[in-house]
Amino acid sequence: MQTQDSVQVNPLAEAIASSQKYLLSLQNPAGYWWAELESNVSITSEAVLLHKIWGTDKTRPLHKVEAYLRSQQRQTGGWELFYGDGGELSVSVEAYMALKLLGVPASDPAMMRARNFILGRGGISKTRIFTKFHLALIGCYNWRGLPSLPAWVMLLPKDFPVNIYEMSSWARSSTVPLLIVFDRKPIYQVNPNITLDELYTEGVENVRYELPRSGDWTDLFLTLDEGFKLAESLNFIPFRAEGIQAAEQWIIERQEATGDWAGIIPAMLNSMLALRALDYDPNDPVVLRGFQALDNFAIETEDYYRIQPCVSPVWDTAWVIRALVDSGIAPDHPAIVKAGEWLLQKQIIDYGDWTVKNPQGTPGAWAFEFENRFYPDVDDTAVVVMALDAAKLPNEQLKQKACDRALQWIASMQCKPGGWAAFDIDNDQDWLNAIPYGDLKAMIDPNTADVTARVLEMLGACNLSIDSHNLERSLTYLLNEQEPEGCWFGRWGVNYIYGTSGVLCALALINPQKYQQQIARGATWLVSCQNPDGGWGETCFSYNDPSLKGKGDSTPSQTAWALIGLIAAGEATGKFAHDAMERGVNYLVSTQKPDGSWFEAYFTGTGFPCHFYLKYHYYQHYFPLIALGRYQAIVS
Repeated sequence: MQTQDSVQVNPLAEAIASSQKYLLSLQNPAGYWWAELESNVSITSEAVLLHKIWGTDKTRPLHKVEAYLRSQQRQTGGWELFYGDGGELSVSVEAYMALKLLGVPASDPAMMRARNFILGRGGISKTRIFTKFHLALIGCYNWRGLPSLPAWVMLLPKDFPVNIYEMSSWARSSTVPLLIVFDRKPIYQVNPNITLDELYTEGVENVRYELPRSGDWTDLFLTLDEGFKLAESLNFIPFRAEGIQAAEQWIIERQEATGDWAGIIPAMLNSMLALRALDYDPNDPVVLRGFQALDNFAIETEDYYRIQPCVSPVWDTAWVIRALVDSGIAPDHPAIVKAGEWLLQKQIIDYGDWTVKNPQGTPGAWAFEFENRFYPDVDDTAVVVMALDAAKLPNEQLKQKACDRALQWIASMQCKPGGWAAFDIDNDQDWLNAIPYGDLKAMIDPNTADVTARVLEMLGACNLSIDSHNLERSLTYLLNEQEPEGCWFGRWGVNYIYGTSGVLCALALINPQKYQQQIARGATWLVSCQNPDGGWGETCFSYNDPSLKGKGDSTPSQTAWALIGLIAAGEATGKFAHDAMERGVNYLVSTQKPDGSWFEAYFTGTGFPCHFYLKYHYYQHYFPLIALGRYQAIVS
């Protein structure tokens, strides 16, 4: 006869086994795991434009892009920045542009609905700088309405208060090639030659090609921009040729052997635009490699063709290892061993851009992608170290040396406020976000609570140590970041549920007795935002409106994050939120699909808060498995 406890535990065990089987079946023969990284349609729209500009559109299945864009249009007529937002202006304008470039007439019903949506939100004049930039390349917007980017910026020394290395890695790798394009201000003839006059609410003849004023000190940048434009009109631009040459050399030097630049599509698209502006031959090896890299980011199905903004094999593989081991798979299981050895091969022992602000550091980190030797990051490196620590490999000595190198690199990357950023050290000149070009507010890479928490979790989970003074600095920083409600902001995941979960895991491992009060407040906040269905969810709009902290439809990944945080808090304080945890586990078990997977439509990854979001297609699988595995460990 079954007891009540066995009835409760069996569905949990079955859910775990089913999830493990599902993930194991998806491992690549080379050893890694890698799933789609989904964003909004602007990335694909911009790729269509690039191929039209280069004349390579006939050699790619771009006719499938039309079907993809049509499938993503919402009832409002617009295209979304993230799932469920109803439509966003700039994304919609770029999708409309791409459809026109693909030959869809303005009279098409889908285009008419899109036009009504766009005009109702202010039209092209209200779009972001990067949308206007892409339109300017084909004469659908005037270059006068874009900020100037003087090429001599490339020549500013590294110790000067303003230089390219004060930009975040992603802004730097995307901006350097644009110094060339903004200098040349090309207008390309494409086939078909389109106009977008119908998308100007005020009428194209009434457009004021000017940068918007804020009415505060940041308008000083507009005055500077007017000076730059005057110098351009007079053809008086000091060191123009030298700046262009330096930018071109920088681009060439940072291309991976695989053709990638920085492992992200914006840097890759912009670099290809720069090469086009410099009149590179289409058959130049640099160009051919660049297009091959773009093709590697494409996903083609029977009906659709779309472009990913990035690829995440290192990140996905490390998390799957942790999920499998946390849920009971043996650390020396063949799949774990193969994945661990693949990760070891991906450690980067080259010096990258990070060394400019961190000359004392030595290589030993991991990047997010297959290849990205110039831009490894702290978050990936910490997660990989924890994954390797959980695995038992044939050559444990080799593994330990790799982890030691990683620890030394991470320790050298600590920022002055005490925390860690993603890619650089002390990359925190916030005024850069106020320049007209920086309207995505993503020009810098300051230390954040979630990345700092990951480092501390790594130290605690792997029994590693750093200088005690620096450890205290990091903890002080982290505690000061706790919000009045008890939660923590999530920079790289949506949002406060993500940040709070990570910090609770860190504090529970580093010094649970000392930080019981802070841990308890964080756990109490998590319990307070549990949904009636037992799950947790948080909308991306919480970045725009803090009153939406922890509010949103339940998702498997965010439910898992909340559970992981509550389990850590319970282990640290001895006070488990049993009812909330049980309801959360029941939510995961009941929403699991027959094949062992989960599904969520919502975007729970963050690129740039308020401006760019991601759906990691594996988040809905490995985070629930971690949560269920850790829950099983405390109830068994």
